[in-house]
Amino acid sequence: MPQFSTAQVHAGEARDAAHGARVTPIYLTAGFEFDSFAHAEGRFGGEEPGYTYSRSGNPTTAALERRVAALEGGRDAIAVGSGQAALTVALLALVQSGDHVLSAQSVYSGTRGLFENGLRRLGIDIEFVDDPTDLAEWRRRLRPNTRALFGESIANPGNDVLDIAGIAAVAREKGIPLIVDNTLATPYLLRPGDFGADIVVHSASKYLGGHGSTLGGVVVDQGSYGWAASPFAHLTGPDEWLEGASYVDAHGAGAYTAFARSVVASLFGPVLSPLNAFLIQQGIETLSLRVQRQSDSALAVARWLDVVPRDVV
Repeated sequence: MPQFSTAQVHAGEARDAAHGARVTPIYLTAGFEFDSFAHAEGRFGGEEPGYTYSRSGNPTTAALERRVAALEGGRDAIAVGSGQAALTVALLALVQSGDHVLSAQSVYSGTRGLFENGLRRLGIDIEFVDDPTDLAEWRRRLRPNTRALFGESIANPGNDVLDIAGIAAVAREKGIPLIVDNTLATPYLLRPGDFGADIVVHSASKYLGGHGSTLGGVVVDQGSYGWAASPFAHLTGPDEWLEGASYVDAHGAGAYTAFARSVVASLFGPVLSPLNAFLIQQGIETLSLRVQRQSDSALAVARWLDVVPRDVV
């Protein structure tokens, strides 16, 4: 992979051979043209690669997905309409009524609302670990029906730093994935997958987009979790949409992403506009410059606070 500053500009670009454009165009279209009924049948049936309808995939959005996956060192990514949508898609591609999810206590208020007022209404039990630095507490709270662990790499707004490697070890012992929200850290400062996270989510509305002009979210499958040996029967068991094959049979290591994209994101419909995908890509091109300046400013403030008399603060 090229250096971060190069990848944030060029990774995932869709080359336009006809026009020679460097920047991926905005494919602002709901549907796509087909040469014939047979061509359409092949696209909709999945036998032929390409796009059918922007709710299921769009070239501009796909370029953004490839770029974020590259920056996070992930296998694949799904871009959706907001950070809330990203976390919802990431979880609903794993859990169902009766399942249990363990989360760090310090999380974004919107995430807590999703857990307590949204997912619990669907019969999904969310439990918060009081001290996320205590790995023994994570282990004690595991249940037979626990299907995922969750935390934020840097919690919003408390700035607690998650022990990703430690919690990932607990998740591996249980044989379940660890989901990490990397919105505040960004892949410029930290790649959770390097420390054992299996799924990474972002609110692209914050640092990835960078300009406060658009909403967006991204789910990244790091490619580290073995879906074939997982407890997720909806991925390993026969599926009527796949004519009796399983998602693992049909998609191998991409089983999770395929299910999350085609069943959860496509059917629930939290679609990212191609225009917003374009704007987020433009923002990512300056990600390293902006986050480095913000980090430098934070360090200067911290050093000043460390020496200033307490009665002055």
